[in-house]
Amino acid sequence: MKHISHFNTAVLILQHYQGQEPFAHFIRNFFRQNKKFGSSDRKEISHLCYCSFRTGCWLKKIGLEDRILAGIFLCDKASNEIVNYFKPSWSENISLSIVKKLDFIFDSFKDAYPDLLPGAGEIFPWKNELSAGVDFQAFSSSFLQQPDLFIRIRPGFEKTVRIKLLAAEIHFKEISSDCLAFDNSTSLDKVIVLNKEAVIQDMNSQNAGKMLTINPDLTETDHLRCWDCCAGSGGKSIMLHDIKRSVDLTVSDIRGSVLSNLRKRFEEAGISNYKSFVADLTSTRLPLSFQPDSFDLIIADLPCSGSGTWARTPEALYFYDKKKTGQFSSLQKKIVSNSIPYLKKDGALVYITCSVFRRENEEVVDYIRQKFRLRLEKMQLFPGYDHQADTMFAARFIA
Repeated sequence: MKHISHFNTAVLILQHYQGQEPFAHFIRNFFRQNKKFGSSDRKEISHLCYCSFRTGCWLKKIGLEDRILAGIFLCDKASNEIVNYFKPSWSENISLSIVKKLDFIFDSFKDAYPDLLPGAGEIFPWKNELSAGVDFQAFSSSFLQQPDLFIRIRPGFEKTVRIKLLAAEIHFKEISSDCLAFDNSTSLDKVIVLNKEAVIQDMNSQNAGKMLTINPDLTETDHLRCWDCCAGSGGKSIMLHDIKRSVDLTVSDIRGSVLSNLRKRFEEAGISNYKSFVADLTSTRLPLSFQPDSFDLIIADLPCSGSGTWARTPEALYFYDKKKTGQFSSLQKKIVSNSIPYLKKDGALVYITCSVFRRENEEVVDYIRQKFRLRLEKMQLFPGYDHQADTMFAARFIA
């Protein structure tokens, strides 16, 4: 039976995966080495593996086969042949609400696993570490569902993008005039011109990016210098460019390969007037051309646990070491400490993470306020669990 073979293959894959690389890379390499699997086989096997990870830390101590089956039951909304084969008594309950399904799984396993605790609270076990405003139950339950794919339509392409999507019969939800949501499996690269017409960017990454607002008194010809100090793929810089096209932009990252990808993306986006350099901002070694009080705006979208995005990569939750939260917090403090001296008087620092941990969010905000005496203009958590999006945090300071 094909589905049973898929189940056994998922068990084999999970027995060998230890979380040392993104699971998407690991399973892609597995399929490269095992070419007998067709596209539908690969899709189902991947789904079974991800269902296991979506149970988070709750079912870590139960058997792997049971964990996969519980994950399928919790994540799927309709019965399937694997559940019917292994757990036929579960099938009639698979359409229950998430809360009732969690209770059902607990009742099903509590005798065999006496240490098992009830409820979604054990999927994400660090409730006391969360930033203020996170709905713990909603956040924990959100790991059982894959978030949507979002795009930000660039200025001037609002009509073009919609016409192309409608012509291709691609379903989308309209979040705002420039933000659209799609099923995560949607392929857009052959329908719209990515980076030129629209960029792939999570809804709350877009919302956090709105803190990059420019002083309304500035005109289009006014000189504005900005440094995106941990630019990554450049999504926030492209957004800033769309807000003020004449911005004098400098981008940096610790990874040269990432900046190479950024350059390609900027070229596709039509951005050519910028400077870039590789820098480890945990040290103070920056280009000699850098001078204190250089920038009107510093974007600090910093490395973090990524906990607000773990519904997209649930293996990261499953293998997360709590000690890393403090390590990320220390890293963030070092980076902002070595960046803030280059902020002009009355300039703005926008601090952003995709974390739900207080140590990476409010604690760093307090550190910036106390050590550098910057004025906190705005601080906001952007919950994603009610919108099938990522959860983000952002704070805007004025020097």
